[in-house]
Amino acid sequence: QVQLVESGGGLVQPGGSLRLSCVASRFTLDYYAIGWFRQAPGKEREGVSCISSSAHSPDYADSVKGRFTISRDNAKNTVYLQMNSLKPEDTAVYYCATDLGRLCPVGYDYWGQGTQVTVSS
Repeated sequence: QVQLVESGGGLVQPGGSLRLSCVASRFTLDYYAIGWFRQAPGKEREGVSCISSSAHSPDYADSVKGRFTISRDNAKNTVYLQMNSLKPEDTAVYYCATDLGRLCPVGYDYWGQGTQVTVSS
């Protein structure tokens, strides 16, 4: 059974940083592309970033390019999302997901419980 667990969210001031983690359990994350998504209240789910199994040429939404960085540590079975220069519009619940494919973009087939990110002064 595929399980993903997100962590690292919290309350941060505008301009601040957070690093989200997505830990896989019961499967080896190495072989699969992982995507980060977010959903704000009253809004549709949005794809934020994606990293393929090879970690070449990650994808980013235009709204986060230059501010967010996705990476993976296969030894820790973890994918990270480093978020810098956070803005209030980044406030959302963030989820990692996979469709067990190797390439981006990923389908929202398996996802975790999410972690809340709130950017506010």
